Amino acid sequence: MAQGVKPAAALLPSEAGGVEMVAKFFRALGDPARLRLLQFLLTEEHTVTECVEHIGLSQGRVSTHLACLADCGYVQTRRQGRFAYYTVADPRVAELVTLARSVAADNTDALAACLRIDNT
Repeated sequence: MAQGVKPAAALLPSEAGGVEMVAKFFRALGDPARLRLLQFLLTEEHTVTECVEHIGLSQGRVSTHLACLADCGYVQTRRQGRFAYYTVADPRVAELVTLARSVAADNTDALAACLRIDNT
């Protein structure tokens, strides 16, 4: 076992459905548009219109991604009049994505060669 790595059993929940929940947690982060939205929303709240302008997708696609992030607890919504303002709900998400970026950078060649995960 690698130094500093805990046994796999300690990493995953033992209750029924726990592992599936962790997998779902990562699937919600598995879309480039959602990752870009999280980065954009990390420092301040933004409207859907601002998010559309930032990532360049249609309003409908951005709203769908924001709804996914909100349903999964990554972003929170504040309504003011007819506008909805979105922001990251938990700053630990940034830490997680930063760690993932670091691990991905250390495995760039392997990830680029991986044919089992779709790149879209």
